[in-house]
Amino acid sequence: MLFKLDKSIRLLAVTGVAIVAAACDSDGNNGNLGGQMPPPAPVTATFEVTVSNLSNAQPLSPIAVIAHQDAFSVFTVGSPASAGLETLAEGGDNSALLAEADAAAGTGDTASGAAPIGPAGSETVSLTLNEADLGPSTISVSTMLVNTNDAITGVNAVPLAGMQVGDSVSMRTIAYDAGTEANTEQAAHIPGPAGGGEGLNAARDDIADRVAMHPGVVGQDDGFATSDLNGQHRFDNPVAQITIERIN
Repeated sequence: MLFKLDKSIRLLAVTGVAIVAAACDSDGNNGNLGGQMPPPAPVTATFEVTVSNLSNAQPLSPIAVIAHQDAFSVFTVGSPASAGLETLAEGGDNSALLAEADAAAGTGDTASGAAPIGPAGSETVSLTLNEADLGPSTISVSTMLVNTNDAITGVNAVPLAGMQVGDSVSMRTIAYDAGTEANTEQAAHIPGPAGGGEGLNAARDDIADRVAMHPGVVGQDDGFATSDLNGQHRFDNPVAQITIERIN
């Protein structure tokens, strides 16, 4: 009887193990009977982008920061500005430019600054990308000098390939003329605190209609009688400093 009892116990134990193993295989989490392991989560890389205003009296509009590939470009010197860049350059509104970027193939993360950046001020925003996409990815930054008709500054397509955690790149940037509005320097056409005028005007009345280096502000002090700007609104290049740092 003792032998028969032991045999029964062993049989129950083996049967119990078989049932547990079958249950594990059936839900796909263990074993290899038709189950699939979930794919690993993508490894991400985070970048901080800091924009510092180097001008004397030119607030910068809320910055547009865009991670993208070759299918998108904020601007090309010598070519007409896009509608989104025109909206930014004339009124400081970055929403249309960010929407253009979001609609383009290969665009990663985008971000907007929270507020204008005053002279001597700065702001930092973050972008997060899949590390697998860093090879072809770049970062562009754009903002308006708001006490002008359509001046912008920024960087175009800074490459991210090869940047490791802790690496950074810093650039000082010049002012560009978007070429969409004549440089009247009149308050009615200047959205910043020096003018308080309109932002975007859909009519492109600048005869150039192309992005080029900005000629600078003239102002009343230098004989531009109809200008509503003065010497303090003038600027020399560079007008901003932009730093891109990989933090993880």
